[in-house]
Order: sequence, then structure tokens, then C-alpha cells
Amino acid sequence: MHTQKITIEIWSDIACPFCFLGKRTLEQALLSFSKTHHFDVTWLSFLLNPTLQTDTQMSTFDYLQKHKGIPSDQVRMMTQGIAQRGTELGIHFDFERTVVSNTNKAHEALHYALEYGKQNAFKEALFLAHFSQGKNVDDLDTLSDLIQHVGLDTTEFKSALASGKFTPVVEKDQQLAMQLGIRGVPFFVIDGKYAISGAQPMEVFTETFAKILQEQQ
Repeated sequence: MHTQKITIEIWSDIACPFCFLGKRTLEQALLSFSKTHHFDVTWLSFLLNPTLQTDTQMSTFDYLQKHKGIPSDQVRMMTQGIAQRGTELGIHFDFERTVVSNTNKAHEALHYALEYGKQNAFKEALFLAHFSQGKNVDDLDTLSDLIQHVGLDTTEFKSALASGKFTPVVEKDQQLAMQLGIRGVPFFVIDGKYAISGAQPMEVFTETFAKILQEQQ
């Protein structure tokens, strides 16, 4: 039986909890189709706050309050809601430990991992490091550990990042997002023509896949 291929491009940021929720929901949706179809998933870069200064002393709650202007009680409610959704999807969000960090370097690292077919595994490692383990994803040693964790060479990785090789790649992703009018993430483009915006319920994905399958037949 011929396996059909479906491409999925996802604009997201590592510091975006909804992107982590979206990743899990997508993975659940893929389970019911993965026997008959091959899904080619690529993570593209979208920086929610490109000029953010990493601050290991600042709490996520203070950051959302100060920089986003959200009242503190609202911040608590919002993070509790996200954590609850996470639990349902098997994610442990620990907002008490989350480090306020610039994600530029992490996005460059993602493109490095893509070259070796390890991008999805690395994206997962990044999300866990940021949201569950309280690690600083703007720290080169932390990124190197995660690169090693997915089975890639840290020395080569460090020199690739130092060379600035992936800086224009990250910029290109963001320019493309602007051209497509993407204002928020996660943003999924499926088979080059169907767009899903936000952390939607699983049914939204499965219905889209079913529609594509019909078209392919």
C-alpha cells in the first residue's frame, strides 16, 4: 500500500505554552493516521519577543505583569488554566520555575537539529527544559546538553551557532510569517493550503487530515 505524504509546517516559539499544548494535540491527532500516512513535520521560527533580555532572576508572573500589562490575579488564573490543560495532555507546566529567556539561540539550534532529522525530538526537549525543568534556553551550555540528549555532536553544534549560519534562517521564517499575516502562534500550515491557528482541539486536526485524504484519493 502506497503511503501518502502530508507536510505540516508549524510556526511557534519555545516560550509559548500554547505551542507546547498544540504540539501534544497534533501528536494525538497524528496517531490515528500514522499507519497509512507519512507526516513531514517542520518547526519554523516565530519570536514572540525578539528583543527580550534574558533575566534569570525575574519570575514569569512578574514578566507577564510588567511587560504584558496583565494584572497579577489574571496572570495566576491564566497560568493555572494552561497548567490544567497541560495535565490533561501529559505536560507538567511549572511556571514557578520558568526562566524568562530570549529564544533566538534556541531557534537557531532548532534549525541545526533539522539538518540531522532530529528537530521534533529537540523541540520536545526545549519545551520540557523551559516549561518543566526551569532551564535557561538562552544558555549555550544548556542548549548543548539538549543537543547531546537527542544524539547530536555538541562541538559541531557550538561552532555552527558561533558562525551565525542559522541567524538568516530564523529571520527568513519570521519574514515569511509576516507575509502570511501570522500574528500569533502556534500556526499550522497543513499540506501547503490548510491553516490552523492556535492550540485547537484535536478534532480540528483530524477533520483537516480526513479532508486532505479525500482530496488525495
